[in-house]
Amino acid sequence: MSDKKFWLGFNLVKGIGPAKMQALLDAFDGVEAAWMASEPQLKKLGFDQRAINNLLEARTTLNLQASLEQVEGAGIHLLTWDDPAYPSYLREIPTPPPVLYLKGDIREVDRFAVAVVGTRRLTSYGRQVTRDLVTGLVKNGVTIVSGLARGIDAIAHKTALELDGRTLAVLGSGLDCVYPTENRALAQQIAAGKGAVISEYGLGVQPEAKNFPPRNRIISGLSLGVVVVEAGEQSGALITTKFAVEQDREVFAVPGNVTSPASLGPNRLIQQGAKLVTSVEDILEELNLQMVAEHTAVQLALPETTEEVALYAQLTAQPVHVDDLSRSTGLPSHVVSSTLTLMELKGMVQQVGGMNYVLSREPDPIYELDLNKEKGD
Repeated sequence: MSDKKFWLGFNLVKGIGPAKMQALLDAFDGVEAAWMASEPQLKKLGFDQRAINNLLEARTTLNLQASLEQVEGAGIHLLTWDDPAYPSYLREIPTPPPVLYLKGDIREVDRFAVAVVGTRRLTSYGRQVTRDLVTGLVKNGVTIVSGLARGIDAIAHKTALELDGRTLAVLGSGLDCVYPTENRALAQQIAAGKGAVISEYGLGVQPEAKNFPPRNRIISGLSLGVVVVEAGEQSGALITTKFAVEQDREVFAVPGNVTSPASLGPNRLIQQGAKLVTSVEDILEELNLQMVAEHTAVQLALPETTEEVALYAQLTAQPVHVDDLSRSTGLPSHVVSSTLTLMELKGMVQQVGGMNYVLSREPDPIYELDLNKEKGD
């Protein structure tokens, strides 16, 4: 029996966010057991009475199976922390959403993603810069992440689609309450094989103002870096950059006319240390994303030394920490670090933050057979 209905149940209970969810999973053997936790057990975990009452009420009033069928009937599937397809970069942030509602699909290539965000009140300059940057990113195989809002966000998504690129749209509402309404057709286009429309909010949740700052942490969490094209001093795009800094993501800003209100945000970010962007090359070079499309389409360098072979055999698309690699291969940590550095220069592996590494591509089937022979399989 699928555990997803219990994950869904917790998502529908007010007052149980990522921190409480992690505490439950640490204390109980699985999400179903956590769902059935008693009031004394919840108090022992430090739950406030409001959250406890909400959970107890939900257990008596919610039909979890019916709720799950309603979600799936709307063409939405759930990704949870337990799902191998849950985005690895997002899982690394301080408060990753335990449940993602998804229309469309997130693919392995989407780990090469950059967020492009900005004001709803864009100028002709902002429109042109957005189109130019997104065009350059998409041509290099980079997925575009944004928030489906009016203005910069919508231009970023539309440009990616026009170029047959991939794009991820993160909402501050349920997937059945797309906002703004004029972007519903855009959301449908994205979900129809060109990316995904994503939310941590359940069906029927309206686009309230309080939902958007948490939404912005997902935008930055799905991305290697965040580009702000135009933004006012109080723009939500600047909230996204604050999350990016907390998540150890790169922040980029497009300079603008000092007399334009739409350029106050990015100009201030540059003053504070954001990387100034004058062309797409500034982004690609900083994130080492030159020609991702080529790297994923052709065979990259194969391991040559014994150490490279050993490390290559332990790596997948899921992040592995250098300490774990040292333990699994029996190699000293300094050898692991130096070998990984060389492998990264060759384009074989990639560091994804926190001393975690992934393969830059799926193993070649023929080479995988050779590795099995080395292991004696």
